[in-house]
Amino acid sequence: MPYVSGFVGAVPTANKEAYIAHARQAWTLFEKHGALETCECWGDEVPDGEVTSFPMAVKAQPDETVVFAWILWPDKATAQACMASMETDPAWSAMAGMPFDGKRMIFGDFEPIMVARRT
Repeated sequence: MPYVSGFVGAVPTANKEAYIAHARQAWTLFEKHGALETCECWGDEVPDGEVTSFPMAVKAQPDETVVFAWILWPDKATAQACMASMETDPAWSAMAGMPFDGKRMIFGDFEPIMVARRT
């Protein structure tokens, strides 16, 4: 069964091109370790909330843009093996630093319970 890793973060708006380059570099490693696809999304209309919101969740500053991304895996075991590879595959540590504050990134893994596609 497919498996999804999701991420939300706040990136300095001035770092958009650096973020795209970082995402492309990371994709080569995710793909190497079994990922099927990824989607990186740059915030366009991401409103502040009164109780909770994407900007509040990542403590976005006025000069930052919220990003939303996910990775599709063939299964949970592949996703877990890839994440474990971050400790053993030197290619991960060879990547340049993240162009955003990773401490404010939120992430999690999810089992799809309903998938629909237009045919």
